Amino acid sequence: MIHISTSFALLVVAIIILVCIAGSRLSGRLGVPTLFIFIMLGMLFGSDGIFKIPFGNFALAEQVCSVALIFIMFYGGFGTNWKMAKPVAAPSILMSTLGVVLTAGLTGLFCCLVLKMTLLEGLLIGSVVGSTDAASVFSILRSRKLNLKGGLASLLEIESGSNDPIAYMLTIVVLTLMSSSGGGSILLMLVSQIVFGLLIGFLLGKATAFVLKRINFEIRGLYPIFVMAIAILSYAFCEWIGGNGYLSVYIVGIMLGNSKIQHKKSLVHFFDGVSWLMQILLFFTLGLLSFPSQMPAVMGTGIAVSLFMIIVARPLATFGILSWFKIPFKQKLF
Repeated sequence: MIHISTSFALLVVAIIILVCIAGSRLSGRLGVPTLFIFIMLGMLFGSDGIFKIPFGNFALAEQVCSVALIFIMFYGGFGTNWKMAKPVAAPSILMSTLGVVLTAGLTGLFCCLVLKMTLLEGLLIGSVVGSTDAASVFSILRSRKLNLKGGLASLLEIESGSNDPIAYMLTIVVLTLMSSSGGGSILLMLVSQIVFGLLIGFLLGKATAFVLKRINFEIRGLYPIFVMAIAILSYAFCEWIGGNGYLSVYIVGIMLGNSKIQHKKSLVHFFDGVSWLMQILLFFTLGLLSFPSQMPAVMGTGIAVSLFMIIVARPLATFGILSWFKIPFKQKLF
């Protein structure tokens, strides 16, 4: 009985992956974002969909998506060319930090003043949705091979790769305020998240690059497994001691991607495949977790928040920050 159940589960997983791959081909022809197709397929397979797969385990979904995001963030850093990114590092970092704070704050005020939520509820929504999605940005920029000028692609990649930790920290801050915890604990948490994230990412990236430059593994297939283990170690250890694991993983990816290590081309191909698999897993799980039948009740509020972010909050944050740099108007608008 267990054998049949396992076989059936594997059969469903294989079919889902193949359907997602087929969907990615279709998205290119229709001009629809690939990751949106993955979410829609998740809904199609979910409790309210055609296939009626029962899934409402938020804790499991959080764990699955956290693991998937480790590899997406790592590959995002691994594929970032630091020589091209260095000239736009300042605006990128400001966009991923101050930009997220401004976007979250403006969205929070909109939710409070217009949608009549409490200020903390509004700020919580703003914090959750305040960052651009790294997986989506990396996917669009690389799959479509856009020929963006003036370091714009690097600016977008660094911004989207490093803003998730900021949104994560903002969300924790608002939740802490909701629980009436002291301001001292919030400040300590913020400092530890950033300092440990940067420090562990830098040290582990340096050590891993040193090992890959000087030590030859007898089995070539162990190189990607070794790097995969480092990515997991970077996240897990940083989270364990109170740092931001995603920031740490991203820094490790940047350092390894910009070091002269052995078998780098094969590592790129390997993690490109792993990253796509993780994106399928992440967005399909989010689709599977959602209940379309419950959406009409909150659709108006959700659309209002998204339109305000698109038309008001993010443009104000973007133009406000990038106005200090010599960046053309069209690039700011993009």
